[in-house]
Amino acid sequence: MTPAQDQIALRPLIDLAHHRWNIPVIAELHRQSGAKFITLANTVGVSRNSLSTSLNDLIELGLVMKNPGYGHPMRPEYLLTQHGEAIGERCLQLATLLNRRHEVDVGFRKWTLPLVVAIGEGVQRFSEVRASLGDLATPRAVTLGLKSMLSADWATRSVIDDYPPRAGYSLTPKGHSVYVLADGICS
Repeated sequence: MTPAQDQIALRPLIDLAHHRWNIPVIAELHRQSGAKFITLANTVGVSRNSLSTSLNDLIELGLVMKNPGYGHPMRPEYLLTQHGEAIGERCLQLATLLNRRHEVDVGFRKWTLPLVVAIGEGVQRFSEVRASLGDLATPRAVTLGLKSMLSADWATRSVIDDYPPRAGYSLTPKGHSVYVLADGICS
């Protein structure tokens, strides 16, 4: 794939990962088949302001909608749209995996999941990873994201024997398990 095609393929994941709470909110709405605002705030463990920001972003992305029949005390206030349902199970699996491994802090940072998918199955140079994200991520953001992935043992950095020598990044088995789920969100 060309860098432009990579960027287009990664755009839904980049948009989704833009706010830290988006994926956990989708996961919880999928698990509960919809929820009220206060229930989401309590089960996800997010402040009201952050939840409001995430819900507004998810509504704008077309993944969540307000329940048109809301008003009855037993009805959920927010539901997943058809597009939200399509990624709901993957988001739930991803959130469950990261919670189980105590890696939520690394996994839900803004650029971690797009970086995992940009590295993918092979060995990628820094410039190739950055090109996959286009102008959306600064070199500093990519560097910090890769460092956090290296420290969490999601990726390895190796020297590629070439002239001049260059560094390459590849996913570890831990990173690959996240890749499988995150890549499914992109498709």
